Amino acid sequence: MSQSTKPAKRGRRTVARHGELKSPHPFGMLMKIFGIIVAVVLVAGAGVAAYAAYDLTASFTQDAVDLEGQEAVPPDIGAIEGGVNLFVAGTDACEEAYAGYFGDRCTGPDAEVELNDVNMLVHISDSPRRVTVISFPRDLMISIPSCTAEDGSETSPVDYAPINTAYTQGGLACVVKTVAALSEQPIPFAAKVTWGGVIEVTNAVGGVDVCLASGIRDYYTGIDWPAGIRNVQGIEALQFLRTRHGVGDGSDLGRISNQQQYMSRLARKLVSEDVLSDPSTLLKLATTAVDNVTPSKSLTNPLTLVQIALAVKNVPFDEIVFVQYPVVTDPWDENKVVPNDESARALWDALAANQPLQLTGEAGTNDAVIDVTPEAPVPTETATPAPGETVAPAEEAIALPSDISGSTAAQETCSNGNLRDEG
Repeated sequence: MSQSTKPAKRGRRTVARHGELKSPHPFGMLMKIFGIIVAVVLVAGAGVAAYAAYDLTASFTQDAVDLEGQEAVPPDIGAIEGGVNLFVAGTDACEEAYAGYFGDRCTGPDAEVELNDVNMLVHISDSPRRVTVISFPRDLMISIPSCTAEDGSETSPVDYAPINTAYTQGGLACVVKTVAALSEQPIPFAAKVTWGGVIEVTNAVGGVDVCLASGIRDYYTGIDWPAGIRNVQGIEALQFLRTRHGVGDGSDLGRISNQQQYMSRLARKLVSEDVLSDPSTLLKLATTAVDNVTPSKSLTNPLTLVQIALAVKNVPFDEIVFVQYPVVTDPWDENKVVPNDESARALWDALAANQPLQLTGEAGTNDAVIDVTPEAPVPTETATPAPGETVAPAEEAIALPSDISGSTAAQETCSNGNLRDEG
């Protein structure tokens, strides 16, 4: 980490802070979607939209999932009032090619169980378009409704269970139904990807450069890495995304912050010239994404995918916000968490208002990451409007409660590894 880099101040607004960032190429904005959600649903969306002529949709639609209790999706996503929600699940399926990397997780009777360990709700607001990604901790204790299992039977509702067990109840549709009930948000689109799929997408772009402010040593994932910038791909990408004991205080909440660093850096990688100027890399990326993503049936229409891509094509990095769903310690189990209803309501109200979000909390929770975004230069002159020109007033930002941690895709964070006291 450069010595000239200083930690960013708290209370950073997400508007106008990084106006000097280069505007990506229009096609780059399609690729930018990949980084928003860990190369999951919109990874596939951008790939299908860009390469529909290559008939990549055949494999994409093969295992598409019906979402329970959903009304018909309008042919124009602009007709969906209040913005568009997409849900993304990352599962820990013990795929043959990767099972050996999971250790005890993929041996014994639990090897056939598939858990939704990563849960993200992606909200694309009405005009002006903004993107907010809400991550739900896997140890969040909530109610899981009755769902339709793969064999057509109805499961019994569960009053108190970890959110990451919803997939075992009824697959992707049950996870979506659970999060929709928790958030009181309609979710017309969804997709899931396995950890193996994340590895394949990361490999397709030549890896992701992540930042370690201090070294990480984690026996459970096999990491023993020094501080610095490290290009992760293959098994290392999976190790980085799964590490919990190696960053911050070793909690699952800290792991989410670490994963958000990966998402932001993947977003920037995908709009870089290294990717956009290489047609073979783009084709490989699109094909890989389509082969590794299971979408909802509502997400398989190429026109819908194009509309989603166009909806976010002008969203700057500082208007792509990653936040953690607010929680408090479960009074019955200190290793679990439960919703902080008051702060959650403030988050949903802020999204409904569709104004810029002001993050007043830390960039990451539980000391897992450090914000190293360079300070923006102070302007020396104020632009004077031309005669007759009117300047629109800046939109007022809504300050989120300080217990909602997060960062923007424009910020730079580094993992706060557990070897920070060494060397």
